[in-house]
Amino acid sequence: MKITEIRTRVAQWKGDTVPLPPHFCTNPMDQIAPMLTRATMGTFAFHGWLIVEIFTDNGLVGIGNAALSPLVTKQVVDLHLQPLLIGADPWDIEFLWQHMYRKTMAFGRKGIGMVAISAVDIALWDLLGKSAKQPVYRLLGGRTKPKIPVYASRLYSTPLDELAAEALKYKKEGYQAMKMRFGWGPVDGAEGMQKNLALLHTLRETLGEGIDIMADAYMGWNLDYAKRMLPLLEPFHLRWLEEAVIPDDIHGYAELKRFGRVPIAGGEHEFTLYGFRELIEARAVDYIQFDTNRVGGLTQARKIAALAEAHSIPVIPHAGQMHNYHIVMASLNSPMAEYFPPVDVEVGNELFWYIFKGEPVAKDGYINLSEDVPGLGLTVDEKALKKFKVTE
Repeated sequence: MKITEIRTRVAQWKGDTVPLPPHFCTNPMDQIAPMLTRATMGTFAFHGWLIVEIFTDNGLVGIGNAALSPLVTKQVVDLHLQPLLIGADPWDIEFLWQHMYRKTMAFGRKGIGMVAISAVDIALWDLLGKSAKQPVYRLLGGRTKPKIPVYASRLYSTPLDELAAEALKYKKEGYQAMKMRFGWGPVDGAEGMQKNLALLHTLRETLGEGIDIMADAYMGWNLDYAKRMLPLLEPFHLRWLEEAVIPDDIHGYAELKRFGRVPIAGGEHEFTLYGFRELIEARAVDYIQFDTNRVGGLTQARKIAALAEAHSIPVIPHAGQMHNYHIVMASLNSPMAEYFPPVDVEVGNELFWYIFKGEPVAKDGYINLSEDVPGLGLTVDEKALKKFKVTE
């Protein structure tokens, strides 16, 4: 089997989107918001997606994807990665990964360079599964659980009655864990702190103590603010506090973890095996949350997962989706997965529901992966792409 062609397409949503109100979710722009003339929520939303398809001489097609800066990522694949792969054997996957990584090292390493490698690598693993006539999780080690528990990741900083109603809906649907986003950060002062606490109070009062609640600051806080918030969060018994500081502040993460009041989660915006080694060596996180389509694809995700397991740090990948579910299924150290319920287009996390067919739908708080569908189990919904502006 040889690679004959690589096709990249960026699908940008051209339909209506749900308006994002102020304080919908904290984000890194909040702390400079007083100097800006426009709202910061636009930096939290992304409405484009990169689709990578790798064609082979035996008719198989592998599908990969990436969601960060897709137009620029497409250029990296087209100009820098594609020439390395044409004519190669996809089964030489470790060599191909190292070739892409080392060829782009001068300008890549993290961010867009690694995202591009991730999208290609995911497509390669999809090819391997199809070639072997096995689901990818079997190539990674096989099934470690009958089905995958998932948590509903859709609760944002909305009016308290709406928040309670949505949380109650998920409870009735069988989810045993949910994640919410804080709406206020350092520039909002003590009053904003109380508004954040009101969100948690509403959820705990609605859900009771028998359901896990996780809370995400999405890089919108700083160390000082997070340290002030920690004792206030403790009574709500959070499973974790996510991305309380910016991803480069590893020492900040470590200081928060040392408090021992609330478990600390991070890694959504870390990109390399070496980066996760630094997080682990600094004793910075209680949960690791890499995203397979950011950290170098399945080739690197499985290495990071093994490293985390060696240090007894659970891996619960960011964003759900097939490329992450296969990692979770094959790892005993991944107790559950994130799940974005299908909704109208708002932030952009939900776009994959509109682009691909085959994503598993949660039932009673679980998803399952087929034993009969080879590869990752996804196809591109070509008809649905008519709702997008497609750049080839």
